[in-house]
Amino acid sequence: MEKRISKEGYYLGLAQGAAKRAVCFRRFSGAVIVKEDQIVSTGYTGSPRKTLDCFEREFCLRDKLEIPSGQRYELCASVHAEQNALINAGRAGVSFLGGDIYIFGQTRDGKPIDAFPCFICKKMIINAGLKRVICSTKEGGMRVFIVETWIEEWKDRRRNITDDDVQYGKGLKINK
Repeated sequence: MEKRISKEGYYLGLAQGAAKRAVCFRRFSGAVIVKEDQIVSTGYTGSPRKTLDCFEREFCLRDKLEIPSGQRYELCASVHAEQNALINAGRAGVSFLGGDIYIFGQTRDGKPIDAFPCFICKKMIINAGLKRVICSTKEGGMRVFIVETWIEEWKDRRRNITDDDVQYGKGLKINK
C-alpha cells in the first residue's frame, strides 16, 4: 500500500493541475491558495481575461525581443499564476489573509523548474497577507518560504529586493 501523500504534496499537485491550463510560451505555472486547510483560489499563467494569449498570437514578445527570464515583465502578455490566484480570490470576495500559496512550475517541454515567485509576485504576496509560499523545485521536490522572513530581510537598509538569496531569473543582484 502506498504512503498517503502529505498535504503540501496534495496542494502542490493541484497547482500542477492548474499549470496545465497555462498559455505562456516559456513557463507553465499554476498556483493554489489555501486557508485553514481549504482551497480558496487557483490561478495559472495566462493572458488577461478575454484577450489573446501567446499561443493564439503564435509568438512571445519577450522571446522576440530576446529578453532573459526574470526581466522586463511589463512586456509579457501573461499574468503570473500567483497574481491570477490572488485576483480570482478577490473577484470572488474570498479572504485569504494568513493563508498559504502553492506554486508549481515547469518548462514548455515538461522539465520542472524552481517555481519561486518573481519580485513583483513577492511584493503582492507580502501585501496580500499570505503566511507561507510552497514552491516546486527543479529537483522534483518542494521548498517552503515564510513570508515574514522576506519582510525582515527587506527591512535591512543595506539590501534591496534584488539581493534575495533565492530569486527567479539570473544576474539580478545589484549590491554584490
